[in-house]
Amino acid sequence: MSEARRSTGIYQRIFETIVAGEFAVNSRLPSETELALRFGASRPVVREALARLRDDGIIVSRQGSGSYVKRRPDVAVLHFTPGGSIDDVQRCFEFRHAIEGGAAALAAERWEEADLAEIRAAFDALEVAIRKNELGVEADERFHLAIAKATHNPYYVSMQTSLQPHIRFGMNLTRNLSRLRKAERVLAVQDEHRVILAAIEARDPQAARHAMEDHIANARRRMFDNVPA
Repeated sequence: MSEARRSTGIYQRIFETIVAGEFAVNSRLPSETELALRFGASRPVVREALARLRDDGIIVSRQGSGSYVKRRPDVAVLHFTPGGSIDDVQRCFEFRHAIEGGAAALAAERWEEADLAEIRAAFDALEVAIRKNELGVEADERFHLAIAKATHNPYYVSMQTSLQPHIRFGMNLTRNLSRLRKAERVLAVQDEHRVILAAIEARDPQAARHAMEDHIANARRRMFDNVPA
């Protein structure tokens, strides 16, 4: 097994202990050496897993003191994800943040009438899904793919298509989690789509890039928001 896959496994196991409440918010995690012994891994593997948890806002490092729990994700996250996949979803969000912002910017510059019509149609399909209390994953996929096509750059379309299973999984996860929360959450996600559409329609590349990057960053963050009792 590669070092990357081992660190993914350790990420998942530490994540699960935090979700289970073994380590409370603001409590100190065991040292790298202790975690390595506990999980039967090398310190570099544990260090990489901790770095990913920091990147995801789950833990925070304090100079000379170690790693502390910053937030405790809701157990519902584990209900919707098969074992070992949470880290993969987070890395996909990271990649999408970098790529899809650029796609939105190019789409704003290059769209033709047929492209804009398809983006609007996907947005309208999302509106219908919300009214029917449906997940709307297919419409969400269609919206992002339509933006990639509007770049008139086949590499963006190829990337979006090749990542589709991973993107669909992340969309399913975040949309299922949103349904467990207040209705305003679902509407807030659609408002983000609305801002993206408006920026593209206005041929404002910078606004389109920022709107898409904010949307992807927010989707990633929403994975670990708590479900109200």
